[in-house]
Amino acid sequence: MNFRPAILLFAALALSACASNGPRPGPDASFEAPYTLDGGDKLRVTVFGQEGLTNSYAVDGAGKISMPLIGRIDARGLTTAQVASNIAGKLRGGFVREPHVAVEVEAYRPFFILGEVTAAGQYAYVNNLSVETAVAIAGGFTPRANRSTFTIVRNVNGVPSSASVPPYFNVRPGDTVTVHERWF
Repeated sequence: MNFRPAILLFAALALSACASNGPRPGPDASFEAPYTLDGGDKLRVTVFGQEGLTNSYAVDGAGKISMPLIGRIDARGLTTAQVASNIAGKLRGGFVREPHVAVEVEAYRPFFILGEVTAAGQYAYVNNLSVETAVAIAGGFTPRANRSTFTIVRNVNGVPSSASVPPYFNVRPGDTVTVHERWF
């Protein structure tokens, strides 16, 4: 019995599984939108000339911060500039004549990493974090890790969105990075 055609067929199928199906689509433009706040971020709010209002405020699970005088302010899905504008608007409504408000992120929410890394889990976000650096924080690759393409899941306009990204792609707070297993 001649097994040569069967072996050649198996080898051809195995090699075709390794071949690229062309370039994978990168993230769309909405994936690169400016950073927006969400639960777990900690903000430093400065109201110039109003020491009692200047403080650190945590964005709660509902996506809001609570401030004296004006109560709860929406933060989820907004930039720091938008939150500052909302705070100034509420203060202008009978509390402070000409409020000047600055908002900056004091501490970012964590990012998550899953898959073929030594220690998958939740980690503190640091500025200018790339996928490759996130893998290093998680203890490095396992021997089976695909080291060229990764998946990031990010909330875009309140909707989870995923994209296939290269190792140098920037991770944001709240992102979930998945390191996939390679086949060969």
